[in-house]
Amino acid sequence: MSKHSITPTLLALALSAAFPMQAALAQTAPAPEAKKDVSQLEAVIVTGSRRAENLREVPQSISAIKSEELDTYNASGQDIRALSGKVPSLNIESDYGRTFPRFYVRGLGNTDFDMNASQPVGLVYDDVVQESIALKGFPVFDMEQVELLRGPQGTLFGRNSPAGVMKFDSAKPGKRFEGYANLGIGRWNSVNVEAAVNVPLSEDWQMRVAGIAQRQDDRVHNPIAGATADLEGYNDKALRVQAAYKNGGFSGLFKVQARDFKGTATTFRANIIKKGTNDFVDGYDDSYYPTDGYNSQTLTSSEVSARLRWDFDGVSLYSITAHDRAKFYSRGDVDGGFGAPYAPPSGPNYGNQPANIPFDAQTADGIPMLRQTTQEFRLQSNTSAPLQWIAGLYYFNEKLQVDSFNFDSFAPGDPQNGYAVQHQEAKSWAAFGNLNYAVTPDFKVRGGLRYTDDKKDFTASRTQTPFGGANVGPLVTNPKSTNWSWDLGASYNVDKATTLFTRVATGYRAPSIQGRVLFGDTISVANPEKVLSVEAGFKADLLNNTARISGTVFKYRVKDMQLTAGSGSVNQNRLINAAKAEGQGFEIDAQAIIARDWRTTLGFSYNDTEIKDANLFASPCGAPCTVLDPAGPVTGSVSINGNPLPRAPKVVWNWTLKYSTEIGNGELTVLTDWAFKDKYNMFLYEAVEYRAKSALEGGLRVGYGWANGKYEVAAFSRNITDHRQVVAAIDFNNLTGIVNEPRSYGVQFKASF
Repeated sequence: MSKHSITPTLLALALSAAFPMQAALAQTAPAPEAKKDVSQLEAVIVTGSRRAENLREVPQSISAIKSEELDTYNASGQDIRALSGKVPSLNIESDYGRTFPRFYVRGLGNTDFDMNASQPVGLVYDDVVQESIALKGFPVFDMEQVELLRGPQGTLFGRNSPAGVMKFDSAKPGKRFEGYANLGIGRWNSVNVEAAVNVPLSEDWQMRVAGIAQRQDDRVHNPIAGATADLEGYNDKALRVQAAYKNGGFSGLFKVQARDFKGTATTFRANIIKKGTNDFVDGYDDSYYPTDGYNSQTLTSSEVSARLRWDFDGVSLYSITAHDRAKFYSRGDVDGGFGAPYAPPSGPNYGNQPANIPFDAQTADGIPMLRQTTQEFRLQSNTSAPLQWIAGLYYFNEKLQVDSFNFDSFAPGDPQNGYAVQHQEAKSWAAFGNLNYAVTPDFKVRGGLRYTDDKKDFTASRTQTPFGGANVGPLVTNPKSTNWSWDLGASYNVDKATTLFTRVATGYRAPSIQGRVLFGDTISVANPEKVLSVEAGFKADLLNNTARISGTVFKYRVKDMQLTAGSGSVNQNRLINAAKAEGQGFEIDAQAIIARDWRTTLGFSYNDTEIKDANLFASPCGAPCTVLDPAGPVTGSVSINGNPLPRAPKVVWNWTLKYSTEIGNGELTVLTDWAFKDKYNMFLYEAVEYRAKSALEGGLRVGYGWANGKYEVAAFSRNITDHRQVVAAIDFNNLTGIVNEPRSYGVQFKASF
């Protein structure tokens, strides 16, 4: 791929990020400003309830990640997946690399790799729902805060959030002229640049411009001629321009943002799992990947939005209007190697384990057209009365085209020999309301109700059948559904520092469609799923606000859970519904100032999930795999009843330790952060080879800032132990695996004004 001189990014993020427990000095504080009191923990303000509230007052499980922490986690050009495991019960992964992230909360997620896949975890970026996979991976830069709202969020947010919501809030325009620039250089010639400038234009208008550029050279070599020679590089750029206006009782926030990504898709490596184990095969080489296919990936996206507010006597009216567009294309050698039984030799071979490439699968999927329009109107009280309320309407419209291609690896130039297309228009509208009532100053209750109406019009056709054969389609389906969601919560202040809370909530996911007909002749539709969740917990500030801890226990039940079933015999997925799935567990989130110069955070979660459907069977991987599930009634099927949900580790914990001290005229900061994920099944069935190992990955950052934080230099490393393992797979009966990111390291310089 092309090499450009500057594409830096999240290194800047990592700079100010090294202060997870401190005031946000890095991005918003100009040099002359006096340091804030760091002898106590600051109150955490969250907006997940559509109001600015102290985290301790909200009766549900929420974690907040501040901008400084985001900067640290995003060091060395990492993408949104860097947040995985950084707070309890959160897992993020992707089979596409830096695009198409999939989110899991308390074990609930979706492993489907289709361009039209839906997810039970909602993603809201600056108050706008990002429904399509092409929108969910927008770079995380110049952020104010990220919030994880666990459990169903069906009464206040737009679509499909039965598992929870990831809420991203970028830094807003302010009334001071200020900004920063952050440059990082690292391994594989990575360059990361992030910059932002805030300009007050007048008494009423302010503007903020922020951008990020990230690049990295290819780090994996393919020795086979006639294919993509070098892989795993990327060039990722994004820009955000915001203008804020306020005069009297009216305020508006207008935003334009865009992304341009070019790189390669995830490398699927055939035959890298040792049969009968989940270890790497003997002789595995991370920098070596022989494949007979081409690999490329591009993504462009843009959004324009307007968030308006009118304040009247006792009430405020909000309008949130947004229009998103995207184009996406991803091509790769899905079989993970070279050759086929009908075109030997096949490989790669490792030691005594010959490769099995059952069929050639060089494919591409693309979204040549995505249009998403959303509109929300919300009326809510703005008084300090004991009764607070919200009422609103929401509208969603999405137009989507998905293209699927197949290529002949054994003909000169790898010509296209297969094509299928999907078209979908999805419409949804909802009416919602929410009440908060302070029965006493210490005892508060809240409840919400939402009615949702969903409809999809979908067609799929195959107009060019790989290797000849009959074409298919158009196949048509028009699923529709309606649903009532509700939640009820309460909080009680035991004293000024301790709050108990409980919450019961329901959630809903609209019908999903799997229309990949490139290799199949039918489409599948999953019925809507519904979730009932119960949780209770506590939140406490301790030791004169030098420590903080929250804990939650929860249990949920999903009816008609939407699952994705694959097959190792054909390149095809289908949607199915499990009669029921259940999950239970607990979460602990804590921060503390343990000495004058030492701060620490600790998060821990336990998620026990189970599929409960005695009549549900799936096709497992075939012959070199070691399947553990009992055989089903049909040859080639197994029972998945009793299995945990896929890619749902039981235990997730994270820990950070930060030391800072004044040296000379500046401050030295040392920060280490660690995240652990327990083992998990990669698919619905259980197989020895496709059960990911537990993993512990850590980061280290050493920085020195001077001139009251105006300048800082730092050195960093991510995955400092260089822990490597298979984290995902393609079950093509050839032990094809996807490997985690290797160790990265580099240096950074940040300047603020």
